Amino acid sequence: MTPPLPARLLHARGKTTAAQHVAARHLDHTFEKLVSSSLPLIAATPLLDALRASPDPLALPDLARRLPLRLHRRGPLHFIRLFPRVFDLRPPLPLALSLTPPAASLLAVASSPDAAARTLHRLLAMCPSRSVPLRAVFRVWRELALPDDFEDSVVAGHPHLFRLAPNPAESTTHLLHLVADPSNFSPAVDDTSRPDKHAFRLQFPPGFRLTKEYRKKINHFQLLPYAGPYEPTDHKPVGTKRKVSKMARRKMEKRAVGIAHEFLSLTVEKMVEVEKFSQFRKCFGIDVNVRDVFLDHPGIFYLSAKGKRHTVFLREAYDRGKLVEPNDVSEARRKLVELMLLRRRGLGNANSNANMSASSANAQESDDDLQELEV
Repeated sequence: MTPPLPARLLHARGKTTAAQHVAARHLDHTFEKLVSSSLPLIAATPLLDALRASPDPLALPDLARRLPLRLHRRGPLHFIRLFPRVFDLRPPLPLALSLTPPAASLLAVASSPDAAARTLHRLLAMCPSRSVPLRAVFRVWRELALPDDFEDSVVAGHPHLFRLAPNPAESTTHLLHLVADPSNFSPAVDDTSRPDKHAFRLQFPPGFRLTKEYRKKINHFQLLPYAGPYEPTDHKPVGTKRKVSKMARRKMEKRAVGIAHEFLSLTVEKMVEVEKFSQFRKCFGIDVNVRDVFLDHPGIFYLSAKGKRHTVFLREAYDRGKLVEPNDVSEARRKLVELMLLRRRGLGNANSNANMSASSANAQESDDDLQELEV
């Protein structure tokens, strides 16, 4: 196994691979613990969605045929038994599965259609074309706290804001267009309490060493003017072959930081998977590698590779591992994570209404047993 590269090589991108660049980042164990605690919920998301969509309990054999329940190395039934406060197994055979009342109520919490419309309005206003593929929105509907039926309650319910049209590039999906004026939204970086309206708030991880050279680079970046995420830009499509000066490349990087900062500010938990954000790269007109943007600015973002996925956090939105400004949706998800972390603690062998006896499971069971699923 190749040892991680020293932090000083983070700035020598030409000499490192993408994997080495990620491995060389400065770890922040507070955010790593946050990701680790949410892994069971991430793995169970397809199962939770199927149970929420069904008004009646689902027969376990039918559910197993409908979903790729590779949730645990010991099988899906073992995974379900680990979380009796979330999943309710009922006799007789074949066993029926449903959500417990506490879990169902927590999963039902979502933004109102009007609040969701404002979020989508801002999202589309950041795109030079004022449009995004609908499939990309579906991938981040949880992060944006959109209702389950947002296509009807939000898009169709606000015809003065949004319009769906066929996507000429992809026949299998639609484009979501912004009909209304983009409005004069104030981005998160325009806080009057900051010394410079273009300066991002920096919070470096504990133990991070700031060299003189790196401080100089940060100061230059902070003072560099840039087009805000909602300002119109004369952008050419990504991939167009053209010469770009060093100063233009730096401005492109700062604009990408501003867009990523604003996108994370729109999410309820101020975090998103890098792969999901990358779907909007062309829509936002970002011409730089988004993963490098997150890694090159550790005072603004934190990128975690826990659970075989890259998750990025907005640093300024957290204080000691908790959201500075929590909301109803983030609080509901935090309580759901806590329910899953309790596992069978305090319940003995009683795992469900089926009263099935099971061997005692260690609450500290490794999350490496959880298989990665498409969420």
